[in-house]
Amino acid sequence: MGTSSDVALRERRPDDLPRLVEVLTAQQADSGYPVRWPLPFPVEDFVVRAGELGAWVAEIEGVVAGHVALLHPASGWEADAFAEAMDLSAERMATMSTLFVDAQRRGAGIGTRLIDVAVAHARALGRVPVLDVVQEHSPAAALYRRRGWRVVGQARPHWLPADREPVLLMTLDDPVGG
Repeated sequence: MGTSSDVALRERRPDDLPRLVEVLTAQQADSGYPVRWPLPFPVEDFVVRAGELGAWVAEIEGVVAGHVALLHPASGWEADAFAEAMDLSAERMATMSTLFVDAQRRGAGIGTRLIDVAVAHARALGRVPVLDVVQEHSPAAALYRRRGWRVVGQARPHWLPADREPVLLMTLDDPVGG
């Protein structure tokens, strides 16, 4: 299966997109991520987003096994919700997004490594890392909590079905208090 030490992280390249679409599609039934499935637009547009501050893939033996992106929440529901919850401008935030791992590779530390690279990049940019997570995705929310993320609010984005609990808005405090 591979271990965390077998994982290589690098910036996402355009030629990674077909494999990333394959991984996201294969893991969706088990994880429920993304919530809307099939997507009402090309899967490639879910993986590659406007406003990216960076995007990384995890590879094991040269095969892409996971993805994460860091976005600038310039406007929209997410920027508004976090600004209200944290009294912080969008320019000071970096949203961790589109984190997913090949279902066959779960448990190898890939998600943790991807989170770490996104958080490090957010901090290097002088931004506060934030994310939103669907409450019903308890394994994801539990992972973030174990990693020190805390809930700062809730929101109901337009894409969330009416029968679902609001998404949790989470942030990761700077470990040195800065």
